[in-house]
Amino acid sequence: MSHNSFGHLFRVTTFGESHGPAIGCVVDGTPPGLALDEAALQRDLDRRRPGQSRHTTQRREPDAARILSGVFEGRTTGTPIAVLIENTDQRSKDYSEIAAKYRPGHADYTYDAKYGLRDYRGGGRSSARETATRVAAGAIARAVLGPAVIVRAALVQVGGDRLEVPREAWDWDEVGRNPFFCPDAATAARWGDLMDAVRKAGSSVGAVVQVEAEGVPPGWGAPLYGKLDQDLCAALMSINAVKGVEIGAGFAAAALSGEDNADEMRPGPDGGPPVFTNNHAGGILGGISTGQTVVARMAVKPTSSILTPRRTVTRDGAASEIVTKGRHDPCVGIRAVPVAEAMMACVLADHKLRHRGQCGADGGEAPP
Repeated sequence: MSHNSFGHLFRVTTFGESHGPAIGCVVDGTPPGLALDEAALQRDLDRRRPGQSRHTTQRREPDAARILSGVFEGRTTGTPIAVLIENTDQRSKDYSEIAAKYRPGHADYTYDAKYGLRDYRGGGRSSARETATRVAAGAIARAVLGPAVIVRAALVQVGGDRLEVPREAWDWDEVGRNPFFCPDAATAARWGDLMDAVRKAGSSVGAVVQVEAEGVPPGWGAPLYGKLDQDLCAALMSINAVKGVEIGAGFAAAALSGEDNADEMRPGPDGGPPVFTNNHAGGILGGISTGQTVVARMAVKPTSSILTPRRTVTRDGAASEIVTKGRHDPCVGIRAVPVAEAMMACVLADHKLRHRGQCGADGGEAPP
């Protein structure tokens, strides 16, 4: 009943709070013999790490991951993998003025209503700081998936400004060259100007992240209550500040005709799997992967911690006003990009193992 774990065969449990001594995760179900070390985790954690540009929180955390168990001589042992990440740059005093007030848009009130107490220092367990543990778990999931499955994500919208570059013209190398994880340099420059204005105003904006997985074979996922897209939506919705998730064409599919929406198929070369003419389904049909690229998008709301005064109430129910000081992301969606990758990787790793457990293979075999 703790609800701090997710996954079935590849199972992740996270722990820790924003201003506690450390955060971490325990990953169970990883097969033995996979190459894994702390450097593999650090590569992904460094992409999410705060304080790397003027457009994100200036909290300075090295996010150095320590593997405490489950790895021996650079290989997984098949036992639980425990990862610890110390918190080193907390400023709890930044929150002392709001200890008795609920921050609008945050989980302050709901945590208090459920548990009868809350950690006002950055939100405690509800803080986006927890997502670092998911990124560490995602790096382990990538080892389970192997090099054939490539999971990557990009920011496709900041506030009301959308990326207009056609998908086939995306430059994935550019994603790693700008602070927005944007596949187009000109758009990233435009977003820089937008974010400068937002930050100076003491406000915030939302964002949309697109996450994809190439190389997923057909067959992963299960009807009716183990659908791959169902689990992906749940995983992405569990990320802090995410308020909407769609697969493939998503909500836009409602405006299409049946003829336009259907992803027609053609015979594959040399008797192989069929070739699809489109991918409105986002690589998933009936909850099972088709062999196409798995595509999902998630909408991230504007950061609720802003300098503009907002009306609220105290724990005693009195009317009040609040200004949230401290170090906050003016667009939390920016650093959500590697988190989205991690959650997709974890779901795919789980479904790979579940498919193997039921069908005895990784998927991709032609039907008899």
